[in-house]
Amino acid sequence: MSNPASPPAVGVLDEGPELTFPPGFLWGAATAAYQIEGAATEGGRTPSIWDTFSHTEGRTVAGHTGDVACDHYHRMSDDVRLMADLGLKSYRFSVSWSRVQPGGTGPANPEGLDFYRRLVDELLAHDIVPWLTLYHWDLPQPLEDAGGWPARDTAGRFADYAQLVADALGDRVQHFTTFNEPWCSAFLGYGSGVHAPGRSDRADAVRAGHHLMLGHGLAVQALRAARPQAQLGITVNLYPVTPSTDSPEDAEAARRIDGLANRFFLDPVLRGAYPADLQADLRQVTDFGHVRDGDLAVISTPLDMVGINYYSRYVVAAPAERQEQERYWRAPTCWPGSEDVRFVKRGVPVTDMDWEIDAPGLVETLERVHRDYTDLPLYVTENGSAFVDAVIDGRVDDSDRLAYFDAHLRAAHAAISAGVPLKGYFAWSLLDNFEWAWGYTKRFGMVYVDYDSQARIPKSSASWYAEVIRRNGLAAQ
Repeated sequence: MSNPASPPAVGVLDEGPELTFPPGFLWGAATAAYQIEGAATEGGRTPSIWDTFSHTEGRTVAGHTGDVACDHYHRMSDDVRLMADLGLKSYRFSVSWSRVQPGGTGPANPEGLDFYRRLVDELLAHDIVPWLTLYHWDLPQPLEDAGGWPARDTAGRFADYAQLVADALGDRVQHFTTFNEPWCSAFLGYGSGVHAPGRSDRADAVRAGHHLMLGHGLAVQALRAARPQAQLGITVNLYPVTPSTDSPEDAEAARRIDGLANRFFLDPVLRGAYPADLQADLRQVTDFGHVRDGDLAVISTPLDMVGINYYSRYVVAAPAERQEQERYWRAPTCWPGSEDVRFVKRGVPVTDMDWEIDAPGLVETLERVHRDYTDLPLYVTENGSAFVDAVIDGRVDDSDRLAYFDAHLRAAHAAISAGVPLKGYFAWSLLDNFEWAWGYTKRFGMVYVDYDSQARIPKSSASWYAEVIRRNGLAAQ
């Protein structure tokens, strides 16, 4: 594997005093199993909801699937050497539940566990800290057939799976994250239906959110019992939510979306309760009868860290006239009980996902979590951007992505300077990959992947990030 190309002459690291990060700051990159592994039917792996969803006509762009993806299952050693070339200090990866425990119940699959053992061994051999995520949206299909996350039993099955992984890998893995972005699993998977399993039921989405959190708490308890010294956490995707105007109506819209996007998960995990206003908002959707005595004590089992995925800001406005409200109400939505809230575009630069670029929002998010919720160490477990990339003369000059990283790392440094206990940053993503319902049409990677040949080409942002890691900082502006 060749070394990344030399950094482009962008100037951000070349002059001026250092903007230095604290000693021991953990620099990493992240991926997810279904997005990169491929080998969908090899090694004893059975279908997950994303296999079923992507093979269902009309669910993904051009019918793309993760059957091959980046072929990481077969190219893992080369990919780890690439990580080492970039100087990564940590690698955040997810484990495929269907590969480790086919069907979601019963004994572990030795061949599936062996793949992750080899991955962990390769990482450690290159002095890269393995950061294991148990679940990145790929529920085994038989568990979905039995009810999926809206069914309470799924939470218990997840704890059993966590125990299997801890028993097999916990002697070498010290950092475990239970879930990645449970909001997406609940509200995109069971609300709007744009993610697997593709169901659209408001009450099911809320129940799924609770049972994901219950599964988190049960898994933390199982992991703690199996590996008392492990560092345990969860990763949530958070957004600053801003009213479009200073009107009381827009402020109310922002409160409602903040409840669903942020507080639905932060409050149970870190405060042991659902916010009263959120429960009132959702009374038209559910009576919360799925929440049983003792659930919130389990969900709020103490953690060692919190992972935050940050991409953008929401700017929202109050509902339009009644006719517009009814139109929004009928459409399947990921905002149960608040379907009529409008999301406003401000005309600022956006990524290829049409997500507004808002680096100051990262500072706001980190400061809020630290100020309002916890003194625990925080990690930015995902941050990145999709842009249209092209290979020209064997190189990929992704200056837009490089600028995005630069701005958000400066925001991360500003948060640290303000007293936030931010301990690490994981760029999303190491590789271009299967971008869920968008298939292979959106590229987030620092490394370009030619999906026909599976060749890897480090982009300019990869070379730049390698230099950031080497210097543990940026040049001051």
